[in-house]
Amino acid sequence: MSIGTAAQVKNTFIKDSFLLENKYAEELYHKYAAPQPIIDYHNHLPPAEIVADRQFENISRVWLNGDHYKWRAMRTLGVNERFITGDASDEEKFMAWAKTVPHTLRNPLYHWTHLELKRYFDIDELLNEQSGPEIYEEVNRQLQLKENSCRGLLTQMNVETVCTTEDPLDTLKHHQAYDGADAGLKMSTAFRPDKAILIEAEDFNTYLDKLAEVSGVSIVLYADLKEALRQRIDFFHKNGCRLCDHGLNQISWTAFTDSEIQEIFKKRRGGASLSSVEIEKFKTAILLFLGETYHELGWVQQFHLGALRNNNKRMLAQLGPDTGWDSIGDYSQAEALSGFLNALDSNDKLTKTIIYNLNPSDNEVMATMIGNFNDGSVKGKVQLGSGWWFLDQKDGMEKQMNALSNMGLISCFVGMLTDSRSFLSFPRHEYFRRVLCNLFGKEIASGEIPNDMDLVGQTIANISYHNAKEYFNF
Repeated sequence: MSIGTAAQVKNTFIKDSFLLENKYAEELYHKYAAPQPIIDYHNHLPPAEIVADRQFENISRVWLNGDHYKWRAMRTLGVNERFITGDASDEEKFMAWAKTVPHTLRNPLYHWTHLELKRYFDIDELLNEQSGPEIYEEVNRQLQLKENSCRGLLTQMNVETVCTTEDPLDTLKHHQAYDGADAGLKMSTAFRPDKAILIEAEDFNTYLDKLAEVSGVSIVLYADLKEALRQRIDFFHKNGCRLCDHGLNQISWTAFTDSEIQEIFKKRRGGASLSSVEIEKFKTAILLFLGETYHELGWVQQFHLGALRNNNKRMLAQLGPDTGWDSIGDYSQAEALSGFLNALDSNDKLTKTIIYNLNPSDNEVMATMIGNFNDGSVKGKVQLGSGWWFLDQKDGMEKQMNALSNMGLISCFVGMLTDSRSFLSFPRHEYFRRVLCNLFGKEIASGEIPNDMDLVGQTIANISYHNAKEYFNF
């Protein structure tokens, strides 16, 4: 759809060959990748809005709210916080973003912005200060159409499954209400118990009090905590959950005794502070308990490792977490991760596992680590997850896939996930698939892999969809 004046610039770069550098890449994408449904096995979409099938009032509500990628870009450009998270109108916030977009060249936000406008709303114009008002009006008009409700937006992108992420305290009432509501779209959940693991957090005891209330278990001793968590895991399992997710700086692995953990927990529950060694011992113990439980129930465990969170304490106090103040951490990852996985494997209690690294310098570390614990029992039992957060862009994806190819089997890869809070983010799967197909297409052209479209095409289709379908049993 073309809108606006002749002075506005047509979006001519989002075309069929976008990111596809030769005919082989184009064939792989259009024939083998593009037709595949989407399994988005980790995101932060609000399930209440899926249940209600919300009709968004305007594009700012569905596109800008909660999107800390865009917020960081606007702040960098010097946009006042009032037009980002403040009390400016939705239209004013959209225009602030429209003015920012031309300055995002070579940032993935430029690609994502125009992919999303094109795929959902068939808008061809480049978004900028001049085109902003008309684009705002046109998208808002389209958002009132039934086909552009929450579920409609997902259906447009051929989404088969979405897996949201919930805390153990969650009642899962929205997942229960949704059950069977839409035969064409499955919604599940992932269990995220990080607040019960981070014993050093100021609000740890407050959180455990809430967990006690929800679980019906009085949490005084460490055994009580395990009982409460097991109760919630069983509850999630009964409601269809088959995945967990952990967002940790790094895996903990320190030798401990049961009596030590009991005393450490008692000490912290009493309000005392802990030494760094005590903290690591507790985290090791609780992670092992959780890992063993996931294995017992046949869940997939996911570990997102390496973020340095909440760096700007002033803005954290003002806006809270997940508002754009995080960066890549440079934690040591290999030794502790190896110890943790080996402890579970040694007792035959290592379940399917996906490891995501945020520091790109850990690509090869993680790519070789997964090979240590792939034991022939399951195809791709331990996975190197796709490029995550700051790395879910062309360069980050290519480096992740090259490391996985060189040191493992990319043919077993379960592919992309959005990790997003926006219903307009699903063209990221298209973005990933184009990057994937271009990697293979270039090597067909160079003669590094055979010009056998049946062979290569099936690999592409598997990575795009079938591997995840099999791995998660969705």
